[in-house]
Amino acid sequence: MSNGKPKKSAQPSRAQLIKDAKQVALKADGPLSRDFLRLHSAFSDRQRSKVFPTFDALLSAADLKTVIKPATPAEQLAFKQAEIAAKQNNDKAVLQEALKKVTSLEDELAAVTDFRERTPQLIDIAPRTASGKSESVLVTVASDWHSEEEVLPGQVNGLNEHNLEIGEARAVRYWQGVQRFYDIFKRDTAINTIVVGLIGDFITNSIHEDGAESNLLAPSDAIYRVQNLLLSGLRFLLENTTADLVVVCHGGNHGRTTAEQRIATETGNSLEQYMFYNMRDILSGEKRIKFIIAEGYHTYVRLFDGKYTMRFHHGHGMNFGGGVGGITIPVNKAIAQWNKGVRADLDVFGHFHTKMDSNNFVSNGSLIGYNAYALRIKADYEPPSQSLFLVNRKYNAKGVYTPIFV
Repeated sequence: MSNGKPKKSAQPSRAQLIKDAKQVALKADGPLSRDFLRLHSAFSDRQRSKVFPTFDALLSAADLKTVIKPATPAEQLAFKQAEIAAKQNNDKAVLQEALKKVTSLEDELAAVTDFRERTPQLIDIAPRTASGKSESVLVTVASDWHSEEEVLPGQVNGLNEHNLEIGEARAVRYWQGVQRFYDIFKRDTAINTIVVGLIGDFITNSIHEDGAESNLLAPSDAIYRVQNLLLSGLRFLLENTTADLVVVCHGGNHGRTTAEQRIATETGNSLEQYMFYNMRDILSGEKRIKFIIAEGYHTYVRLFDGKYTMRFHHGHGMNFGGGVGGITIPVNKAIAQWNKGVRADLDVFGHFHTKMDSNNFVSNGSLIGYNAYALRIKADYEPPSQSLFLVNRKYNAKGVYTPIFV
């Protein structure tokens, strides 16, 4: 209510608001204040705010003087003290500085008052429920377990520890993490396929002298133990999901039977390659699982009728010299060259023990975690992890990425 009359319900125009402010200002004893306007105006604050975001904006448009809040008693006292000091010292500079200070405080007060008086611009966002039409492929990556390698806390400044028992516990947590994220994501998107990338370096092997001395198992025992951990995980997924499994298998550079890395005959000299063949034979009766065992350095997996292509490899075909950009620069150079032959939308690899999600590649972390070698080469510390992400059918794109910390 104002002047005994109800406020107008229709939104007034800019000209009406200015005219109203000028009429109210004629009734005021001094400069028009916000409270005086509210008391005598024919319009509400809400109506004014739709045209003039601040009270000062309205006064400026109506050519009315802004009411400035006077200085506080403390500010007035400071000003008087400075004025007396200036007179005593006959120094006008002191007085001028005090005037500047008071003016500055008044400006700050006006700015804060203006900010508080602005009307918030809010929008309503309705919650969205799943449509039931979304479909995605879940991709999980396992690599660089180095399962028989021992890491003592003293070797890495207490940042990590690894042995057979710890490694097995981490492997269990990894498979449990895959199942848990599957349960979470399938609520909003249909997941009919899980791609499991087993991409190498599951054992450290005895290819280096220090490994031969410190490893907790011989190579044949180590590869047999890893096989059991991988088979257990795949059976776990078959029992706890309804999706089909596509298992992409790549050996790494540690599982070789030769002192030097082979190129053309790399797969034939790999203990991991033999392990993959054996796993395929053991699970041959499972109708929901399919093995793709690499015959060369790359394996291409095409999703959604060939609309999205992933390129799997261990990662040791890329050289990283410890540059400022980390692995990003050498990886992107390698991808650009490979795409001149067979193009892929996404490269998936391990080897560098570096967790990274980029637009065109996913670099996997490691299960063993930070070790003496990583410390020696000044690698960034990372907690043990593996990778998981979704590829969405509608957008033909990687939509969700998450590490599985183990």
